[in-house]
Amino acid sequence: MPQSAQPDRAASIFGNAVKPGDHAKALKNKQKYVRRFGDDTQEPYPLRAEAAPVIGDALGVRRLVAAEVAEAGDAVDKDRRDGGSSDILVSAPHPERSVFDLYAEASAHGTGQPVVIGTIRMGFGHYRIAMAMASAAHALGYTPYWFDLMGFKDTTASKIIASQNDLYSLGSRLSQKSKLFNAIVWEPMNYEGFRKLSYNASDQKAAELMVRPFQDLPSDVPYVGTHAWTAQAAVHAGLTHVVNAIPDNWPMALHLAEGAVHAIQTPNSLLGYKMLRGMQKGQVLQPMPAGSIVHTGHFIDHELVVNIDLDCEARIARREAGEPLRFLFSIGGAGAQQRLCAQVIERVMPLVQAGEATLWINVGDHLDFWESLERGIPSLADATKHFSNFDDVSAFAAFALEEQVEGVHAFYDADIFSAVYTTNLLMRACDVLVTKPSELAFYPVPKLMQQRVGGHERWGAVTAAELGDGTYELETVDEIVACMELMARDPQVVCGMCEHIMLQARIGTYDGAYNVIKLAIS
Repeated sequence: MPQSAQPDRAASIFGNAVKPGDHAKALKNKQKYVRRFGDDTQEPYPLRAEAAPVIGDALGVRRLVAAEVAEAGDAVDKDRRDGGSSDILVSAPHPERSVFDLYAEASAHGTGQPVVIGTIRMGFGHYRIAMAMASAAHALGYTPYWFDLMGFKDTTASKIIASQNDLYSLGSRLSQKSKLFNAIVWEPMNYEGFRKLSYNASDQKAAELMVRPFQDLPSDVPYVGTHAWTAQAAVHAGLTHVVNAIPDNWPMALHLAEGAVHAIQTPNSLLGYKMLRGMQKGQVLQPMPAGSIVHTGHFIDHELVVNIDLDCEARIARREAGEPLRFLFSIGGAGAQQRLCAQVIERVMPLVQAGEATLWINVGDHLDFWESLERGIPSLADATKHFSNFDDVSAFAAFALEEQVEGVHAFYDADIFSAVYTTNLLMRACDVLVTKPSELAFYPVPKLMQQRVGGHERWGAVTAAELGDGTYELETVDEIVACMELMARDPQVVCGMCEHIMLQARIGTYDGAYNVIKLAIS
């Protein structure tokens, strides 16, 4: 469907009229982006595919990147002659889209039908969810294609997203440094501001400017968006098999992408989303229509799901044997909570020195944070560093599954794929994941929930506590340290969480990624 034929999704959302003033504001916001970043929606953007770093080998993921217009036409002809041996997809100068090239490419390099995974860097969360979707697609016999809107440089889409990511990262960090900013600005914005239909209207107009990288995708290719913008833009570009994977279980209009099927992780948010609860103050809104929203379960990687019982039984065995408790700290892509994590790590070093705990600290791509930790905590000088060597990280993760590990281990990589996937690899062998209640709140590993970054995250901790696979939200350093000491000294805390995880696995709580892929294929 040409973009011009699309309805104005900022004027009415699931049959609910947006207030005229809010619609006018959304139009002005779009024009602001046009003045700042331009409008390239009518320009060609040919694509080619290549193996994705790190997850290409592990998960069979192909990454879509920009191709030269001149090489695209020749390569398509070669692809047709050779039956799919070329990396080039569809030639941009041709106005009609053909599924032949993408499907042939998938057949040549993968195991079956292509599934495109749309994502962006906004912290690490949306990348991590995209990796879960790619893992599930690969396990189900499909070929996952990584489609990073922020990675298509010099497009209006990438410029808009980069500017918003900078603001998000700044806000996240400020919220951890200033209680006043957090109380007055960050919490209300994340909890109520993003909840409004007016916010979705504004995002919809911005997403109209993000369609250029989609031009080379077949309109009927199965597509999963792991951020609302990636789903909204896919719908505006005319894609017809779009699933919008919603990361949070606090209903917010921010996450709506009308025209897509919405996948949510928890049953406690299904009714709130379906009724668009509280999204237009003082009004009961027309609900989302049947079939537009589905409870799928938690978005988890195949490698983690298929090994749940094995890994939980190993944790219980380590607890019963009195081995040091393995705490995995995961620092997010926005770099928030660095100060909090530093305070906690310093306070729990006596547990490490006493042989009661071992710390695995993944600083992601924030080398400056590790350097700050070393300066502030002299005992970290003896830490074993696994830096910028993913083979070493993989070897350590495999070793830790079978052998006892002690001391402090630090992980860093400038490559975002390695930085994110390192936590996924270590998760199987760790005993407790120390994290804020973000996308990691839904993972099948015992979790210690630190203070949230934004009000919407609080419900991740609520879900974990109710399922029994994680703690409630621990809001102070004293609380966190006391809980870590309890976990290290009372085996039943972690063993109980493992038992709940295995129980939830039996009823399909963690099967969400598989179900999302099935929705996209259908």
